[in-house]
This record gives sequence, structure tokens and C-alpha cells, in this order.
Amino acid sequence: MTPLPFPLADAPEPAAGERGRLLFAGQSEFLKGVVAMAGLPPADRLEVCFAGRSNVGKSTLINALTGTKALARASNTPGRTQEINYFTQGPDLYLVDLPGYGYANAPLDKVQKWQRLLKQYLSGRPTLRRAFVLIDARHGIKPVDEEILKLLDTSAVTFQAVLTKADKVKGKEMDKMLAQVRGALSKHPAAYPEIVLTSSEKGEGIGTLRAIIAGLE
Repeated sequence: MTPLPFPLADAPEPAAGERGRLLFAGQSEFLKGVVAMAGLPPADRLEVCFAGRSNVGKSTLINALTGTKALARASNTPGRTQEINYFTQGPDLYLVDLPGYGYANAPLDKVQKWQRLLKQYLSGRPTLRRAFVLIDARHGIKPVDEEILKLLDTSAVTFQAVLTKADKVKGKEMDKMLAQVRGALSKHPAAYPEIVLTSSEKGEGIGTLRAIIAGLE
């Protein structure tokens, strides 16, 4: 049987799961919001970033990963996260929350400023090991997602698709959505060939994502 392209990530082996648990058992703290490259903290540890269109559930996922309910502020207002937000996870890891995209009401000059900062960050951060691009499982990859995926390709930053709100999709609808996502990802050379299925509400996939992050070097 030919394996599916972009298979779903399996639950981690016990040792890998324990490494992930221990990494995220450390203290999580908001460090700073950055609006220019000069404001970035020293590149002295591994970092991973999270990208996704507005209201895809980035803040909720970061809170679920860290086990800290109010670490990242969730908002129902698209485009509220207008900075690159840095969080420390213990002494060895930065979690980076990138500005949400796909907001229709933000001023064009502000959107362009965020886009420039994003490009500079992605191409100029030597300790960035992986970008996690969050995709709402109810909708799959939309045209608005393609810009960030292309940007990650040109920046040569490996990205991994993380499907959020997976508990809201069942059966044939899930199969249809996965086929669409796999087709879209196949066009992007920087895409990591594995998809993570998550539900922050149910805790699904959180241990898997922790283990993946803990396994990066």
C-alpha cells in the first residue's frame, strides 16, 4: 500500500512523550512583544514560531501546550495580535506567536508593516527551527494561508501544518478536509511531511506537538 503524503503524526513513543512533558513542565512566561527586528531577544536558544490566520486558535493552542490558561491572550477581534510575541518555556526554548493574518479591517499600511517585519524575522533568525502553521480543521487551507506558506518557502524555514479544532470535524468531512490540505501542502517545498491534528479543548494532539518540539535541535 502506498503511504499517504503528509500522514498524520502518530502519538509519540513513551520516551519522546516524556521529553515533551518535561520540557513543557517548566515555567512559561511572557517575555516581550516585538515591533521591530532591533527588539528581538538574543538568539541564545532554540525557538519555534506559530503562524495562522486570525481566530484560528493560536493563543489557545499555546496556552494548552504550556498548561497556562492566560499565558497568550486569546481575542475575538481579528488582528489584535499586532506584535511578534515572545514567551520563554524554561531556560532553553522560545515560543513565538506571530501576528494573525487574514484580517479585513486593519489599515493597509499597518498590514504592510507587519508583513515586512515577518519577512525579516523568518529570514534572519538563526535559532528558528520550525514554524507551525495553524489551519482550522473546519475550513482547511484557504487562499489567505497561501501567502504565509510561500513566504516560508522563500525564507527556507521548515513549516509543519497543525490542524486546530479537530474535534469539530468528523468522518467524511475530515477525510475531505485532509485531502484538500495534503494537496495544498504538496506545492510547498518547505512543508514538513507530517500533519499534527489537535484540539485544544479536548487536549488531542497536545502531547504529540510537545514531543515534536522537544525533539528539535
